[in-house]
Amino acid sequence: MANLFDAASAREGEPSEVVVGDFIQWKRSDLAVNYPTDSYTATYVARITNGGNTEIQLEGTDYNGAYLFTVDSETSSDFVAGYYHWQLEILRNSDNNRIVVDRGAFTAIVDLDQGGADPRTHAEIMLSKIESLLEGKADSDVANYSIQGRSLTKFGIEELLQWRDYYNAEVSKQKRLEEIRLGRKTAATVKVRFV
Repeated sequence: MANLFDAASAREGEPSEVVVGDFIQWKRSDLAVNYPTDSYTATYVARITNGGNTEIQLEGTDYNGAYLFTVDSETSSDFVAGYYHWQLEILRNSDNNRIVVDRGAFTAIVDLDQGGADPRTHAEIMLSKIESLLEGKADSDVANYSIQGRSLTKFGIEELLQWRDYYNAEVSKQKRLEEIRLGRKTAATVKVRFV
């Protein structure tokens, strides 16, 4: 395994998942072809899903003609765990005109070293809260959770059942994707034998 602190080992392209408090770096070599680092500035801007005023901005630096993006551990420890949308902006230094050249998303996951960290995804948490309501065993913080701005405690049984099915499907999808990422077979794996 390469030394992930070394800029020479920086992965090409954005991470899809980061751990809050980790050192993170990646590069974009493709940008420098049309937007040389001496004439342009590349900046990522990210915001967490469901609003919030926190904006993450990260400016690239030149690394052998590519744009290198680095987030130190102290900075990433301020990230709130959740799903973020980002856009990559290119600024022409000569006149400060800007173009958004790429968009995407990443998930910031909790650092298990932090006391009380809940490693479940949003979908897993919501599924658990909805099921506890349906079973009549809702814990005290269930009222703090909402869907589309409406408190979970205000939903009727039919709506709760629909949202339970939705989040159950999301959890299944996430588990299937994790199994694929780890190289394991899933129920969707197709086996073919040629004779």
